[in-house]
Amino acid sequence: MFSKLLNAALFTAAIAFVRVHAETHTVSFVNKCVDGTPWLWGPNGALYTSTGASITFDGEAPGLISYLQTGSCGNNGEGCTLIEASLINGASSADISLIPPHEFSVTSGFGYYGGCEPAGADCTYAQCPDAFHTSGMTGVQVDCIADNVDLSITFCD
Repeated sequence: MFSKLLNAALFTAAIAFVRVHAETHTVSFVNKCVDGTPWLWGPNGALYTSTGASITFDGEAPGLISYLQTGSCGNNGEGCTLIEASLINGASSADISLIPPHEFSVTSGFGYYGGCEPAGADCTYAQCPDAFHTSGMTGVQVDCIADNVDLSITFCD
């Protein structure tokens, strides 16, 4: 009887430990543009569209790409300003990409919240110094080492 109680207590403690230490990340959008819908390509190629709701990932969220789909963007954001991010505990990073075939389309920016504030970047014109223009550029990636950090993406601010 004692061993069953001990096993049950250990199992309950293990579940509580996992829940307390689970990794989660939220991506929220602020769209101040007249037209367009924020698109977010998530892990495993899943497409999320937002009309104001945030998107929460339970676990790591690597390889995120986001842009404002105005009807003129390709499926991978071609022709538009691209926000790229990987949200991973202790190793998150985000950037703005204008590497062709991506190009400036609307004012776009991002900022971390829930850790690493006020780190982020904004791009308000085509020669934006806070964006990648070629793959060899350095210094425009914005890193965050906080756990469970979230990201806010803004269009037309």
